[in-house]
Amino acid sequence: MHLLFVADPIASFKTHKDTTYTMMREATRRGHAITVCEPRHLRWQSGQQVMAQVRDIALTGDEKAWFTESAPRDAALADFDAVLMRKDPPFDAEFIYATHLLEQAEREGARVINKPAALRNHPEKLAVMEFPRFVGPTLVTRSPDDVKRFHAEHGDIVLKPLDGMGGMGIFRVGPDGLNLGSITETLNHHGATTFMVQKFLPEITAGDKRIILIDGEPAPFVLARIPQGSEVRGNLAAGGKGVAQPITEADRATARAIGAVLAPRGLLLIGLDIIGTKVTEINVTSPTGFREILDQTGCDVPGMFVDAVERAGR
Repeated sequence: MHLLFVADPIASFKTHKDTTYTMMREATRRGHAITVCEPRHLRWQSGQQVMAQVRDIALTGDEKAWFTESAPRDAALADFDAVLMRKDPPFDAEFIYATHLLEQAEREGARVINKPAALRNHPEKLAVMEFPRFVGPTLVTRSPDDVKRFHAEHGDIVLKPLDGMGGMGIFRVGPDGLNLGSITETLNHHGATTFMVQKFLPEITAGDKRIILIDGEPAPFVLARIPQGSEVRGNLAAGGKGVAQPITEADRATARAIGAVLAPRGLLLIGLDIIGTKVTEINVTSPTGFREILDQTGCDVPGMFVDAVERAGR
């Protein structure tokens, strides 16, 4: 197969933990060809197919100088066996525009993973609204009065932007309500921006569990991201410690129920976040955690994913 990865600049990858790198490494091990581009390299012109300025890469086996690359060339997305959209959030207007270009490429015959319309229709934070029975108390609003009422009801809350990643912009406000007004103004930009508020889940001390779903089926191990020190965020980018552990039967059941709904929509890869027993986010843009699970347990999540890509590409 010939795979095109649409991703952030690959020179910025931290190969010791990067999931996209593990996908490329496994694909290369199987003899598949790897080509890359960034969303900014996509283009469409009337009378032509969706094109991109791409570079063919070869992996060296050295995780520092880990790739060599060809000179840039133009290629039609429909000419690849699969196009893997792996651009990190934020889920902003440029991301939306990229999904429209990728959707046009689908109409021309390209096979895009995850499906562009599904990426667009399932923003990370808001996708939980479809599954209220699995979600703890949650509010989506831009109203300071709504936030005050939610805080009065639940006492200890977490506030976060809808377009963040890696724990960016997350605040916790305890029963004293200290700085609630200021934090609300910061997140809603004085009423201009919608954001999310959730009841604080004390089970976070045991970790924010990342469950990897591939074609609707959860991997047998999860990555529990455990906050360190006084930090309330378990995100690895915020200093959390990633500990791989076997999936519980309760989490497996939750993951399968959600996967059964979302996988048929074209979401081949999902990163489901659970604290305690409550789903907090459904990540579909560029879920991570492959490398940590593989290194700590030997569970070949990259292999499971490339198996699914191969099946989808047939």
